[in-house]
Amino acid sequence: MIITIDGPAGSGKSSTAKAVAKKTGWFYLDSGSLYRTFTLLFLKYGKSKSELLAHLNNHSVDLEVDGEEVLTMLDGADVGDSIRTPEVSGNVSKVSSWAEIRNKVNSIMRKTVQKHNFIADGRDLGSVVFPDAAAKVFLTASIEARAKRRYKELQEKGIESNLEEIKQNLADRDQQDSTRKIAPLIKPDDAIEIDTTSKKLEDQVRQIAGIVERVG
Repeated sequence: MIITIDGPAGSGKSSTAKAVAKKTGWFYLDSGSLYRTFTLLFLKYGKSKSELLAHLNNHSVDLEVDGEEVLTMLDGADVGDSIRTPEVSGNVSKVSSWAEIRNKVNSIMRKTVQKHNFIADGRDLGSVVFPDAAAKVFLTASIEARAKRRYKELQEKGIESNLEEIKQNLADRDQQDSTRKIAPLIKPDDAIEIDTTSKKLEDQVRQIAGIVERVG
Protein backbone atom coordinates (compact mmCIF):
# COMPACT_ATOMS: atom_id res chain seq x y z
CA MET A 1 0.00 0.00 0.00
CA ILE A 2 1.17 3.54 -0.66
CA ILE A 3 0.18 7.04 0.45
CA THR A 4 1.52 9.93 -1.62
CA ILE A 5 2.57 13.40 -0.49
CA ASP A 6 3.09 15.80 -3.40
CA GLY A 7 3.85 19.51 -3.55
CA PRO A 8 6.40 22.10 -4.71
CA ALA A 9 10.04 22.11 -3.62
CA GLY A 10 10.55 23.17 -0.01
CA SER A 11 6.92 22.69 1.03
CA GLY A 12 7.99 20.21 3.71
CA LYS A 13 7.24 17.00 1.82
CA SER A 14 10.37 15.11 2.78
CA SER A 15 10.52 16.01 6.48
CA THR A 16 6.80 15.40 6.82
CA ALA A 17 6.82 12.09 4.94
CA LYS A 18 9.80 10.83 6.96
CA ALA A 19 8.13 11.76 10.25
CA VAL A 20 4.79 10.22 9.22
CA ALA A 21 6.55 7.01 8.18
CA LYS A 22 8.34 6.84 11.53
CA LYS A 23 5.15 7.55 13.49
CA THR A 24 3.10 4.95 11.61
CA GLY A 25 5.78 2.29 11.14
CA TRP A 26 5.62 2.52 7.35
CA PHE A 27 8.64 2.89 5.07
CA TYR A 28 9.61 6.25 3.58
CA LEU A 29 10.14 6.46 -0.17
CA ASP A 30 11.92 9.58 -1.45
CA SER A 31 11.24 9.94 -5.18
CA GLY A 32 13.34 13.11 -5.30
CA SER A 33 16.44 11.17 -4.28
CA LEU A 34 16.15 9.11 -7.45
CA TYR A 35 15.89 12.18 -9.68
CA ARG A 36 18.79 13.76 -7.82
CA THR A 37 20.87 10.63 -8.37
CA PHE A 38 20.29 10.78 -12.11
CA THR A 39 21.13 14.50 -11.92
CA LEU A 40 24.42 13.57 -10.26
CA LEU A 41 25.16 11.41 -13.29
CA PHE A 42 24.08 14.26 -15.58
CA LEU A 43 26.69 16.50 -13.94
CA LYS A 44 29.28 13.75 -14.16
CA TYR A 45 28.87 13.62 -17.92
CA GLY A 46 29.35 17.33 -18.48
CA LYS A 47 25.71 18.45 -18.19
CA SER A 48 24.89 16.71 -21.44
CA LYS A 49 21.57 14.92 -21.90
CA SER A 50 22.89 12.87 -24.81
CA GLU A 51 25.91 11.74 -22.79
CA LEU A 52 23.76 10.87 -19.78
CA LEU A 53 21.35 8.77 -21.84
CA ALA A 54 24.26 7.11 -23.64
CA HIS A 55 25.76 5.99 -20.31
CA LEU A 56 22.59 5.04 -18.42
CA ASN A 57 23.02 1.34 -19.04
CA ASN A 58 26.49 1.52 -17.48
CA HIS A 59 25.03 2.48 -14.10
CA SER A 60 22.53 0.97 -11.67
CA VAL A 61 20.16 3.16 -9.67
CA ASP A 62 17.87 1.47 -7.17
CA LEU A 63 16.13 1.69 -3.80
CA GLU A 64 17.15 -0.77 -1.09
CA VAL A 65 15.28 -1.47 2.14
CA ASP A 66 17.82 -1.64 4.95
CA GLY A 67 16.25 -2.23 8.35
CA GLU A 68 13.94 0.74 8.89
CA GLU A 69 15.51 2.80 6.08
CA VAL A 70 15.18 2.90 2.32
CA LEU A 71 18.54 3.77 0.79
CA THR A 72 19.09 5.28 -2.65
CA MET A 73 21.85 3.32 -4.33
CA LEU A 74 24.10 4.25 -7.23
CA ASP A 75 26.19 1.40 -8.55
CA GLY A 76 25.71 -0.48 -5.29
CA ALA A 77 26.66 2.39 -2.95
CA ASP A 78 24.45 4.66 -0.85
CA VAL A 79 24.53 8.16 -2.39
CA GLY A 80 24.17 9.87 1.01
CA ASP A 81 24.27 13.69 0.94
CA SER A 82 26.14 13.89 -2.37
CA ILE A 83 22.81 14.48 -4.10
CA ARG A 84 21.79 17.41 -1.83
CA THR A 85 24.22 20.06 -3.12
CA PRO A 86 23.04 23.38 -4.64
CA GLU A 87 24.44 22.32 -8.03
CA VAL A 88 22.29 19.18 -8.04
CA SER A 89 19.30 21.21 -6.84
CA GLY A 90 19.79 23.68 -9.67
CA ASN A 91 19.68 20.98 -12.34
CA VAL A 92 17.28 18.36 -11.02
CA SER A 93 14.15 19.97 -12.45
CA LYS A 94 15.67 19.88 -15.94
CA VAL A 95 16.73 16.25 -15.65
CA SER A 96 13.40 15.20 -14.14
CA SER A 97 11.54 16.67 -17.13
CA TRP A 98 13.01 14.10 -19.52
CA ALA A 99 10.70 11.18 -20.34
CA GLU A 100 13.56 8.67 -20.35
CA ILE A 101 14.51 9.55 -16.76
CA ARG A 102 10.93 9.75 -15.50
CA ASN A 103 10.19 6.31 -16.91
CA LYS A 104 13.21 4.84 -15.13
CA VAL A 105 12.35 6.48 -11.81
CA ASN A 106 8.70 5.44 -12.00
CA SER A 107 9.71 1.86 -12.77
CA ILE A 108 12.05 1.77 -9.75
CA MET A 109 9.38 3.12 -7.41
CA ARG A 110 6.59 0.86 -8.63
CA LYS A 111 8.84 -2.16 -8.17
CA THR A 112 9.87 -1.06 -4.67
CA VAL A 113 6.35 -0.54 -3.28
CA GLN A 114 5.17 -4.02 -4.20
CA LYS A 115 6.66 -5.53 -1.04
CA HIS A 116 6.01 -3.00 1.75
CA ASN A 117 3.77 -0.13 2.91
CA PHE A 118 5.20 3.26 1.93
CA ILE A 119 4.76 6.96 2.53
CA ALA A 120 6.17 8.62 -0.60
CA ASP A 121 6.81 12.24 -1.47
CA GLY A 122 7.31 13.88 -4.83
CA ARG A 123 5.58 16.07 -7.39
CA ASP A 124 3.51 13.75 -9.57
CA LEU A 125 3.12 10.63 -7.43
CA GLY A 126 -0.61 10.95 -6.82
CA SER A 127 -1.39 12.29 -10.29
CA VAL A 128 0.78 10.03 -12.47
CA VAL A 129 2.87 7.37 -10.76
CA PHE A 130 0.36 6.03 -8.21
CA PRO A 131 -3.11 7.22 -9.33
CA ASP A 132 -4.68 4.44 -7.24
CA ALA A 133 -2.83 5.36 -4.02
CA ALA A 134 -4.72 4.59 -0.81
CA ALA A 135 -4.65 8.32 0.02
CA LYS A 136 -3.12 11.45 -1.49
CA VAL A 137 -1.88 14.61 0.22
CA PHE A 138 -0.78 17.86 -1.46
CA LEU A 139 1.39 20.23 0.61
CA THR A 140 1.75 23.94 -0.12
CA ALA A 141 3.65 26.82 1.53
CA SER A 142 4.75 30.37 0.69
CA ILE A 143 8.01 30.66 -1.23
CA GLU A 144 9.53 32.66 1.65
CA ALA A 145 8.82 29.86 4.11
CA ARG A 146 10.12 27.24 1.69
CA ALA A 147 13.37 29.14 1.06
CA LYS A 148 14.06 29.54 4.79
CA ARG A 149 13.50 25.82 5.36
CA ARG A 150 15.88 24.83 2.56
CA TYR A 151 18.50 27.31 3.80
CA LYS A 152 18.31 25.92 7.34
CA GLU A 153 18.53 22.36 6.03
CA LEU A 154 21.69 23.12 4.05
CA GLN A 155 23.26 25.04 6.96
CA GLU A 156 22.70 22.11 9.30
CA LYS A 157 24.51 19.88 6.82
CA GLY A 158 27.42 22.30 6.56
CA ILE A 159 26.67 23.19 2.94
CA GLU A 160 27.38 26.82 2.00
CA SER A 161 24.28 28.55 0.60
CA ASN A 162 22.61 31.92 0.01
CA LEU A 163 19.00 32.56 1.01
CA GLU A 164 18.16 34.77 -1.98
CA GLU A 165 19.71 32.30 -4.41
CA ILE A 166 17.68 29.50 -2.83
CA LYS A 167 14.51 31.57 -3.18
CA GLN A 168 15.24 32.20 -6.86
CA ASN A 169 16.05 28.53 -7.39
CA LEU A 170 12.70 27.55 -5.87
CA ALA A 171 10.84 30.08 -8.02
CA ASP A 172 12.55 28.72 -11.12
CA ARG A 173 11.72 25.16 -10.15
CA ASP A 174 8.09 26.08 -9.50
CA GLN A 175 7.86 27.51 -13.01
CA GLN A 176 9.58 24.55 -14.63
CA ASP A 177 7.71 21.91 -12.66
CA SER A 178 4.26 23.40 -13.21
CA THR A 179 4.68 24.09 -16.94
CA ARG A 180 6.59 21.04 -18.15
CA LYS A 181 4.84 18.94 -20.78
CA ILE A 182 5.48 15.63 -19.04
CA ALA A 183 3.80 15.04 -15.65
CA PRO A 184 3.56 18.69 -14.52
CA LEU A 185 3.17 19.55 -10.86
CA ILE A 186 -0.58 19.59 -10.16
CA LYS A 187 -2.84 18.90 -7.21
CA PRO A 188 -4.77 15.65 -7.83
CA ASP A 189 -8.53 16.17 -7.64
CA ASP A 190 -8.83 13.61 -4.84
CA ALA A 191 -5.87 14.91 -2.79
CA ILE A 192 -6.17 16.53 0.64
CA GLU A 193 -4.44 19.95 0.49
CA ILE A 194 -2.50 21.16 3.54
CA ASP A 195 -0.86 24.62 3.71
CA THR A 196 2.27 24.27 5.84
CA THR A 197 3.37 27.93 5.83
CA SER A 198 2.37 28.49 9.46
CA LYS A 199 1.97 24.90 10.59
CA LYS A 200 4.30 23.20 13.00
CA LEU A 201 5.82 19.98 11.71
CA GLU A 202 4.26 17.92 14.50
CA ASP A 203 0.79 19.24 13.62
CA GLN A 204 0.94 18.30 9.95
CA VAL A 205 2.51 14.95 10.84
CA ARG A 206 -0.32 14.24 13.26
CA GLN A 207 -2.90 15.17 10.61
CA ILE A 208 -1.41 12.94 7.93
CA ALA A 209 -0.76 10.08 10.36
CA GLY A 210 -4.48 10.18 11.07
CA ILE A 211 -5.13 9.72 7.36
CA VAL A 212 -2.76 6.74 7.29
CA GLU A 213 -4.55 5.13 10.22
CA ARG A 214 -7.93 5.51 8.53
CA VAL A 215 -6.88 3.85 5.27
CA GLY A 216 -4.33 1.39 6.66
